[in-house]
Amino acid sequence: MTTRTPVIQLRSGRYLDLLDPKPTDIRIEDIAHALAHLCRFGGHTKGFHSVAAHSMLVSANVPVDLALAGLLHDAAEAYLGDISTPVKRIIDSPNFVAVEDRLNCVIAERFGFTFPFHPAVKEADLVALATEKRDLLGGLTWPGLPEPLEGIVQPSFPRKDYQTFLFKYAELKFEEAS
Repeated sequence: MTTRTPVIQLRSGRYLDLLDPKPTDIRIEDIAHALAHLCRFGGHTKGFHSVAAHSMLVSANVPVDLALAGLLHDAAEAYLGDISTPVKRIIDSPNFVAVEDRLNCVIAERFGFTFPFHPAVKEADLVALATEKRDLLGGLTWPGLPEPLEGIVQPSFPRKDYQTFLFKYAELKFEEAS
C-alpha cells in the first residue's frame, strides 16, 4: 500500500488511518499485541514492563464499572507509541494531542466506555506510575505522585502480557454481558 496519508499497518495486517480512524478499524488483538511489546519509561526499566501490564494494573485499581476504561486508557499508544510525558512536553503539539484524543474517542466508542476518562482512571494511572517508578526505576521519588501500591511490580514478558491482557478484556466483557 503506497500512500502519503498517515496510515499504519497493524499486527493483524489491517491498516489504520491515524487522521481518520473508524471504530471498525480497531481490534483488541492489535491493541493487546502492541501494548504488550511497548516498554514503559522508554525502556529505561530494571526489567521489561509493558504498557499492557501497566494498563492491567490501572484496571485492577479502579471501581468495577471503570475497569474496561482503565484497561484501555493507554490503547491509543498501540497506534502512536508510548511517548513519555517529558517528551510530550517537548513536542507540545496540538496536532499530536488532537490525533491522540480522536483515537481515544474512537476506541471508547468501539469498546463502549466514555472519553475523556473518569478522574478515578487518571488517579489509578498515577498510582500505577508511582508504583512502577518505585519498583522498576528506583532512585528519588517524583514530586506530586500519590503513594504507590503495597504490592511489588515485577518485570514480565510480551507474550505473557499479551495473553493476560486479552484474558482480562474477555473477563470484563463477560462480566459486562452478565
